[in-house]
Amino acid sequence: MRLVEISGQFGLRALMLVSASLIAAPVLAQTAAAEETSDEDIIIVTASKQTKTLLDTPIAVSVASKATIETAQIRDALDLQTLVPSLRVSQLQSSANTNFIIRGFGNGANNAGIEPSVGVFIDGVYRSRSAAQIGDLPSLERVEVLRGPQSTLFGKNASAGIISVVTAEPKFEFGGQAELSYGNYNAIIARAEITGPISDTIAFSLAGNVNKRDGYVFNQTLNRDENERNRGGVRGQLLFKPSDDFKLRIIGDYDKIDEVCCSVVNIVDGPTGNAVRALGGRVISNQPLALTSATNFPSTNEVDNFGVSAQADYKAGQFDLTFIGAYRGVRLTTNADSDFTSADLIGENSGRNAIDTYTAEFRIASKFDGPINFLVGAFYFHENIDASGALTFGRDFRNYASALSGGAYTSLEPTLRALLPGTPAGAFGGQGQGRFENYDYRNRAISVFGTVDWEIVENLTFTAGGNYTRDTKNVTTNVRTTDVFSGLDLVLAGVRAGVPASVAATSANPFLGLRPLQFIPPFLNFPNAVEDGRTSDSDFAYTLRLSYKLNENINIYGTHATGFKASSFNLSIDSRPFASQFIPGSPAQSPAPAASPIRTALGANLPVNLTSGSRFANPEHATVYEIGIKGQWEGFGINVAAFRQILTGFQSNVFSGTGFILANADQQSSNGLEIDATVSPIRDLRFTASMTYLDNKFDSFPGGAALVAGSFSTVPLDLSGQRTAGVPEFSTAIGVDYTARLTDAMKLVFHTDYAHESPTQIAQGTVSLKRETNLVNSSISLVLNDNLDITLWARNLTDEAWITTIFPGVAQAGTLSGYRNQPRTFGGLVRYRF
Repeated sequence: MRLVEISGQFGLRALMLVSASLIAAPVLAQTAAAEETSDEDIIIVTASKQTKTLLDTPIAVSVASKATIETAQIRDALDLQTLVPSLRVSQLQSSANTNFIIRGFGNGANNAGIEPSVGVFIDGVYRSRSAAQIGDLPSLERVEVLRGPQSTLFGKNASAGIISVVTAEPKFEFGGQAELSYGNYNAIIARAEITGPISDTIAFSLAGNVNKRDGYVFNQTLNRDENERNRGGVRGQLLFKPSDDFKLRIIGDYDKIDEVCCSVVNIVDGPTGNAVRALGGRVISNQPLALTSATNFPSTNEVDNFGVSAQADYKAGQFDLTFIGAYRGVRLTTNADSDFTSADLIGENSGRNAIDTYTAEFRIASKFDGPINFLVGAFYFHENIDASGALTFGRDFRNYASALSGGAYTSLEPTLRALLPGTPAGAFGGQGQGRFENYDYRNRAISVFGTVDWEIVENLTFTAGGNYTRDTKNVTTNVRTTDVFSGLDLVLAGVRAGVPASVAATSANPFLGLRPLQFIPPFLNFPNAVEDGRTSDSDFAYTLRLSYKLNENINIYGTHATGFKASSFNLSIDSRPFASQFIPGSPAQSPAPAASPIRTALGANLPVNLTSGSRFANPEHATVYEIGIKGQWEGFGINVAAFRQILTGFQSNVFSGTGFILANADQQSSNGLEIDATVSPIRDLRFTASMTYLDNKFDSFPGGAALVAGSFSTVPLDLSGQRTAGVPEFSTAIGVDYTARLTDAMKLVFHTDYAHESPTQIAQGTVSLKRETNLVNSSISLVLNDNLDITLWARNLTDEAWITTIFPGVAQAGTLSGYRNQPRTFGGLVRYRF
């Protein structure tokens, strides 16, 4: 086994050093001045779908408790990564697009047809799309981040890891809390929750939240702020508990987002910038860290997220039975000025998604006194997505295209119409022309899973688990394009103008110089005579683990596991037939394009300028080899994991400027080491430190999509051997909490944390643009009688600025755009518990 080579000798030596520190740890604990064992030292998790302590859970898992999240002033999902170095969270082109990455693996936020590689579960219910994952949850109890493939126990798309959010159950005594926070940019966050009994057997809880903030980016054209916060939600629960053996928990929730987001910065103002300015447009030119923008209409980001779930738990002797059923609905509306200038080049880039998801899970766990226990279950998933969108030209596009072509775009229009009779009416590049998309997506999946724990001898446990998944998807498209110019066969026009057919598809044809302006060519809908628009995948994922609890303080384990994520469809204009089914080219060229199934089947009905690409990406298969050590003493805890993780068929999804290029990487791997430690030398002083080392690269990806320098366009490139962009080699997080007890009823709580990422290539390809992040957050709280908190807080205290993501300018060759991070925020908070 190559486990010794997990991250070279680095991983093995680090584990040896940690083992030595664990042997010495009791000495440290004994000299600590802690007066008694704190409940904070005992962390409860449900990562294995059974309630255990963190020490007894032989899985690489990070846990952020409610107290930790409140003290660290985690304002939304984006802030979670400051607590877990192996987790990356990014917000992309809209409020609904939040992408989670664990150990360098993850995708899915920008394309409705692609489910994420990191599964998100809230109270045991799978949230399949990022728009359903990002609400501000009240009643939060803890967040568990499970690192590495978790397909054995989680029935859907856990090839990279799991984020499990757990909220508090209703209680049978009255209580609750309310908080109000105010900060710069007029940020207001208000939360309230109440819980209590309705009867001896029924309890309830109600919670609500509002999160509002002015934008921190100023739009100079519209004279208004952007990148604002405007979201809120309500959540209600009922708990029926007629006996100690049975309980039923019902949850209903609704939350809404209505924001102007997400402003783009101009990193490189390419040659198209002069054309924009010639039209009277404005570009915030070459200012990658600017907090200004110049679009000509505000974006739309409206998300309605709602659902209901029921969980029944029944103790039947030596068995625990659990059933979870849920419905989730998402309604998403977006629109953006995607040229990101004040010129009206793109008149609309809108999307509307209606997502309805039904899930059901049943499992049985044994509680035998003997050496063997098991958990078995089944999971059902049923999802319907109706996705639509439009990308249209604005009033300035025709003149813009003419300026880029030296006037040829408009001056040659009469000539091209004469050469190509039957060309549809409408001026080239006319306002309102574009593409109009509709996708009907249906997904059904079922999983059967189970694990067996066998205590071979005392404290030595062997675990074997398996999951069989069957997943089918059916997609129907109805995409039409009205871009007159993009529907012209310029090769045929050249032949009819006298260019020999043998060179009509080369630069000898003067019309082909205009081909870069054919932004929106006709689309081949499916199902059709060749493509059935269907995928059907099945897989058996498994876990093999050996763990040994040396004593009540130390647990060591070794794991070999696999994971699975089913095929994903590309629901964008860049969905094209596979090369095996279609060979592009004009029938007017000589020699004519070779025969292919689609050309043969469709004949004269074949759309003009059709190219090949991909309709869907094949499944992802993950494999991990991992060894770990967990230790917990009074005042000291440490968790270490060293691993080699391999993803075969990684579903790469890259923005091309007008759509998304979806392709499978043959193999991507990550060799890494993760260390989490907590030290409390005295009762009121607590240090935390986490470090992640990742050697993440594409072992084989000859057909990768890459951003190339100069043109800043996305082109096919062999990425084999390249380090994966956006994944830092080293990530660290350090925190300190100190409590100054002023009186028995009054204390001051100081918190500071620091997160660092080593220099990291931002985008895959030849654009040498890196980021290095250093983030400091801090808070100080006055706590009175343990029920009233008055807090001052700041995030990004030093106001560090960096670029998070880069991409090609839309319809602006040579222009590079991107997103920058959030600036310093600060404020005050009052929280009252009762």
